[in-house]
Amino acid sequence: MARLFGTDGVRGLANVDLTAELALDLSVAAAHVLGEAGAFEGHRPRAVVGRDPRASGEFLEAAVVAGLASAGVDVFRLGVLPTPAVAYLTGSTGADLGVMLSASHNPMPDNGIKFLARGGIKLDDAIEDAIEGRVGEQWQRPTGAAVGRVLDDGQGFETYVSHLVRSAPNRFDGLKVVIDCANGAASLTAPETLRRLGAEVITYAAKPDGLNINLDCGSTHMEGLRREVIGHRADLGIALDGDADRCLAVDAGGELVDGDQILAVLALAMRDSGRLKNDTVVATVMSNLGFVQAMVRERIAVEQTKVGDRYVLEAMKAGGHKLGGEQSGHVILSDHATTGDGTLTAVMLLARLAQTGKSLRDLAGVMTRLPQVLVNVPDVDKSRAGTDATVQAAVADATKRLGDTGRVLLRPSGTEPLVRVMVEAESSDTADEVAHSLADVVASALKL
Repeated sequence: MARLFGTDGVRGLANVDLTAELALDLSVAAAHVLGEAGAFEGHRPRAVVGRDPRASGEFLEAAVVAGLASAGVDVFRLGVLPTPAVAYLTGSTGADLGVMLSASHNPMPDNGIKFLARGGIKLDDAIEDAIEGRVGEQWQRPTGAAVGRVLDDGQGFETYVSHLVRSAPNRFDGLKVVIDCANGAASLTAPETLRRLGAEVITYAAKPDGLNINLDCGSTHMEGLRREVIGHRADLGIALDGDADRCLAVDAGGELVDGDQILAVLALAMRDSGRLKNDTVVATVMSNLGFVQAMVRERIAVEQTKVGDRYVLEAMKAGGHKLGGEQSGHVILSDHATTGDGTLTAVMLLARLAQTGKSLRDLAGVMTRLPQVLVNVPDVDKSRAGTDATVQAAVADATKRLGDTGRVLLRPSGTEPLVRVMVEAESSDTADEVAHSLADVVASALKL
């Protein structure tokens, strides 16, 4: 049986894969596991629950709240807020548990449940496995005054926005920005934050109706933002995703500035201000080679991890590093957040523009993105990708051909029977040729 928890909570088609019954059972199990682990020792347990605007979040929120309260946990409903806001409020309110209902950048019919431990940190795999193992078990139900109470928390919006404003090193007066809120959880918080810091803010896709989240907008659909930035002659555009834990950008000319480039800009800003501990930034193996080369030139070390923000965060904690992120725009600034925060990332990016007086195009020019081609090879035995002699010989030949001007990465998918072949090279033609040639070898050698 497949593991219920993925790399970012439990996610699937709402009311089919992720039902009200499952949401309730997961919440009860989470309360039991954390309680028995000592998380609630000596006090009445408290949880905060937030969601993005998806229609399915309404009934899933009701199920989660019911499950927690029935298990004796007092619940504070935060309403519609970004994932990083729920993480921050879990910590700032001293809650024992945080729950976020969102499927991030996925289409509207999907939804997900993410549990956060005290302090707003993600649960480790062992706790998630324990929760999964307790779903649907028989248990002794509290009665009378021992059942949990449910309250609406009306302070979450202001608490979170004030935190973001305080995090900014300087104001943004004179900057004009278009922000694409993906009709998602940050449709109110993100524009308000940037306005309080002095920016002229033009909103795009900031009218969620429960059905339009991520619909042709947000960080996975940048075309509309490009048009708006050029049309309004803005200095830059910011694109969030449905739960606002990631941020991409476009410059004044409408050119994409991806997560690697944003990470490079922030790394230099933090180094220059003495806030980049160990002069090190954490990235994943999928980060563009141009990013690594730029950091080497700037004498900033790059520690690379497996793909996934949880691995970036683990490496940051282990090394005491302050900045990490992914090409997708999931950036973690650990001085201010326990998870990726798209609005916080935008705040730091605008702060750098205002501080230096440079354009985003100039700042992002610190690195040159090498052409990158990704080919998915389906229906193969991914378990042999790292050991098959034919595949490894082909990888070695491709690596030798590219030399220092490119690289090859083979990565088995974590959820599907396929292998991802990624090639970077000085030219798009070379990257495309090498990637598809290598993909043909993988398809033949690892065929099921």
